[in-house]
Amino acid sequence: MNRRADLGALLILGAGWGFTVPLTKIAVSTGHAPLGLIFWQTLIGAAALGALRLAMGKPVSLSLPLWRTFLLIACLGTVLPNAFSYLAARQLPAGVMGIVVSLVPVFAFPVALALGNDRFAWGRLLGLCAGLAGVLLLAGPQSLPEAAMVLWLPVALIAPFCYALEGNFVAKLGTQGMGPGHALFGASVAAMLISLPLALATGQFISLRGLEFGAAEYAVLGSSVIHVLVYTGYVWLVGRAGAVFAAQVSYVVTGSAVLWAMVLLGENYSAYVWLALALILGGVFLVQPRHKQPMVAKAPAGQGGPAAR
Repeated sequence: MNRRADLGALLILGAGWGFTVPLTKIAVSTGHAPLGLIFWQTLIGAAALGALRLAMGKPVSLSLPLWRTFLLIACLGTVLPNAFSYLAARQLPAGVMGIVVSLVPVFAFPVALALGNDRFAWGRLLGLCAGLAGVLLLAGPQSLPEAAMVLWLPVALIAPFCYALEGNFVAKLGTQGMGPGHALFGASVAAMLISLPLALATGQFISLRGLEFGAAEYAVLGSSVIHVLVYTGYVWLVGRAGAVFAAQVSYVVTGSAVLWAMVLLGENYSAYVWLALALILGGVFLVQPRHKQPMVAKAPAGQGGPAAR
């Protein structure tokens, strides 16, 4: 019975996380610039997560020594990947964005080898090749609705690469004794403080004065709150069912992101996209280390978070 409850929680969390992918597409639909969106996303996320942690009696310390970790996660886990994700989301189908972000473990493997975080294995090399084959298939002329969209695929790939760097650096340097929720809260505050002056300096700030709330604005609000809820639920599931079981949420996130995009946005995909999805998920399965799973699953495009271990 407990296992059924765990599986149900896994499916609910994955479906919620996947739901934020089409919300990202909606958020950029009216022309809001990336840095402005990142500021409001992280402000809402920090406020919601901070309030939740206070209510639960969890630490919310932002002491100076912890800012090394906060800044690392904020830059590689939020500001940089989200900026490129928002740019790519304007041009690419939401389902394709959901597929691309699942490549984090595929990129993480060679980075881990370079940093000495992991050892070579032939099976995982096969997974890397399968994931890259999926990317090449996505870039084919018959995969995307318009041939020009392929130019935005490398932009979308920057996000999972940043997440892979983040996870490996955090794995090597640690989180200075913080739990994943504490690290995410501090990183959200740091990302907010980084994105605000950048948004103001580049003219990308989104002022609430005179702003009429529509689908795009509600999408930003909704995705930020959903991210906090599902992230907190994920950490709970890790403690209840273990990291190996909970890490399987990444497959649910990818699959549900594609399905939500079909339902909410009316997207349709060619057989090449479905084959690419199968290759990438197969590659992710092969490349995942079996002895040590990440403490925190990666969020979909536009919703970065720490990969603390």
